[in-house]
Amino acid sequence: MTDDGDQAASAGPTSGASSGPGDVEAVVLAVPEMDCPSCASTVETAAERVPGVESVETSPTQGKAFVRTLGEDDVDDVVDVVEQAGYGVEAVGDEGVRAEPGDIWRSRRAVLTGASAAFLAVALAAQYLLGGADVLSVPGGSLSVGDLLMLGAALAGGSIILQNGWGSVRTRSLDMDLLMSAAIVAAVGGSLFATELHLYFEAATLAVLFNVAELLERYSVDRARGSLSELVALSPTTATVRRDGERTEVPADSVAVGDVVVVEPGEKVPVDGEVVEGASAVDESPITGESVPVDKAVGEEVFAGSINEEGFLAAEATAAGSDTTLSRVVELVEQAESDETRREQFVDRFAGYYTPAVVTAALLTATVPTLLGGAWEVWFVRGIALLVIACPCAFVISTPVSVVSGITSAARNGVLVKGGSHLERMGEVDCVAFDKTGTLTKGELAVTDVVPVDADEADLLAAARGLELRSEHPIGGAIVRHADERDVSTPEISGFESITGKGVRADLDGRTHYAGNPSLFEDLGFDLDGAGTVTDGGTAEGQNVGDAASEGDENLLDVVARLQSAGKTVVLVGTDGRLLGAVAVADEVRPEARDVVAELRASGVETVMLTGDNERTARAVADEVGVDDYRAGLLPEEKVEAVEALQAGHDGVAMVGDGVNDAPALATADVGVAMGAAGTDAAIETADVALMGDDLRKVPYLHRLARTANGVIRGNIGASLAVKAALAIGVPLGYVSVVVAVLAGDVGMTVAVTGNAARLARVRP
Repeated sequence: MTDDGDQAASAGPTSGASSGPGDVEAVVLAVPEMDCPSCASTVETAAERVPGVESVETSPTQGKAFVRTLGEDDVDDVVDVVEQAGYGVEAVGDEGVRAEPGDIWRSRRAVLTGASAAFLAVALAAQYLLGGADVLSVPGGSLSVGDLLMLGAALAGGSIILQNGWGSVRTRSLDMDLLMSAAIVAAVGGSLFATELHLYFEAATLAVLFNVAELLERYSVDRARGSLSELVALSPTTATVRRDGERTEVPADSVAVGDVVVVEPGEKVPVDGEVVEGASAVDESPITGESVPVDKAVGEEVFAGSINEEGFLAAEATAAGSDTTLSRVVELVEQAESDETRREQFVDRFAGYYTPAVVTAALLTATVPTLLGGAWEVWFVRGIALLVIACPCAFVISTPVSVVSGITSAARNGVLVKGGSHLERMGEVDCVAFDKTGTLTKGELAVTDVVPVDADEADLLAAARGLELRSEHPIGGAIVRHADERDVSTPEISGFESITGKGVRADLDGRTHYAGNPSLFEDLGFDLDGAGTVTDGGTAEGQNVGDAASEGDENLLDVVARLQSAGKTVVLVGTDGRLLGAVAVADEVRPEARDVVAELRASGVETVMLTGDNERTARAVADEVGVDDYRAGLLPEEKVEAVEALQAGHDGVAMVGDGVNDAPALATADVGVAMGAAGTDAAIETADVALMGDDLRKVPYLHRLARTANGVIRGNIGASLAVKAALAIGVPLGYVSVVVAVLAGDVGMTVAVTGNAARLARVRP
């Protein structure tokens, strides 16, 4: 759908590989006026007429045409024919070229529409004040002042429609510009040359209202494109780089891996990097959607587009300035907008049959009843009304505008949806499967319980720290961190050895100590069933383990079982003759996990946890977060089988994981959702949806957004079909005039479907 008929000048030389004879050159044309599938079809048809063109693909939601040609001269020819078809080419280049939103209300179409509306208003006033005084004779009768003014309104508003309609004739495209041009010409021509017709008011109203519909449609598409432009604008264009002790301002795109960028308070981080100097709170909401600033210190990641809130930061670039997380998000959002949902495909197919069918009906309506003796002027007008109804543009744009609105709204809230089809599918999901570690839990082991038996807590932790200090196991790391936080002393360590599947052994201050699972100490000869815990914080040196239990104390074996039932891993610490105590370690459940699961269940979604952990740990976590079901002890391939089993009993299954270890299960699910994907290429590439932040609450938000989007799309399609059907039936029966046809079928429908799509922006996490 064109915004105006101006011929935009070619935006300069093409980019990409310079082509020699036989070389194929791929270029992108920014065509902002191409904003619906009908318009895209006209542009494709025009471009494909150029002999050197290999292929043409269009994306009306982006306002882009992707053209493969045999050479630069062919690109110039493509630009010429597209502009001759009535669609100005704003720029030519690579995929970075964008159709930027313009001031639609000051465009040529807007000016001509205003003039046309003014003519129409004055004409109605003249008709009312002056009556039907004739001032000019034409073959079809006489024209009053009001008729002349209405004719002026039709010519002012219709000029741009006719110009674009002529472009459609040249490309042999049966689009709405051609249909509306035919309707206006028929109304004006018939009135000028046939005494039975007087359709100046209809022609003027048609020109005004159709242009208003076009402006509203272009405005809604520009708003969607503007959302993407807002994402693009998040990343600064320049960066301050520190080289040889000097600060130099350079284009952000030119920053190379290893460069150190300086970010002062209030400035945006120009590239993805790792902090090497300074500390500050950084607002990452543009990337992750997290509203609370995140504290950053040396060694931590920062992302391009995030905002340094308070302190000084220097960061070493970990990605080139042209290859940031934000730039990948923008690129994937653009690709997502081109991904058609099943409903979009249905609408496009329907429109392909609908328009020719209604045009044929219009011709038959105008001719057949006349041949059978009907009043030709009546049926001629009804035929014009059907031509107006045959225009499908407001109908076919209702779905893509909704999809773009949903995808860009999600991106602004830290959720990257990689295609309209994934958004649609997420709205149909009735089962969500969660990985446990790093998804329902934090993925960070921490000490939860310290249980002294034959030592006080400080001595127990000192021995545990000494034993685990040289261990590379994550459990050992958690124990060391916990001991360090309590500033316990470290004994002299020697003779460290790992005992496969059991634990570790080392000499502490010259005596051999052990740390490991209960079976290790049973092998050492301990009777755990006869051991007890001490409630006063420890026992005296050399006290017998069996004597440590006092009245009311639990048996140590019972304590171990209780801790393991809570999903914790228990590490016993001692020598070959003395049990110092036990340390329990667990991966903490995310505090929001239970609320997230409850919200999904409340919306009718079944929740399942899939994990490789043992049955006891899995059951404890499942009970804590409240999932409907869980599957434990699963290998990666068994997680795939579990997802397939869930799919057999549900309409749609989403899998939520980290995007790396869960890649096979994510790929198998109807929708794969990766957690904490910012800065993780594998997660972004693997999943259908990437939660840029490490926030589980985005899962129910995504489901609500997707479900709302599907409802909006269904509503738009249903309302559009109902209105078009009612109008198409009413025209031959004489209930629908030309004015009603354009007012209800075009303007009214455009306002309704775009306004409905705008609701998606109001869905918030």
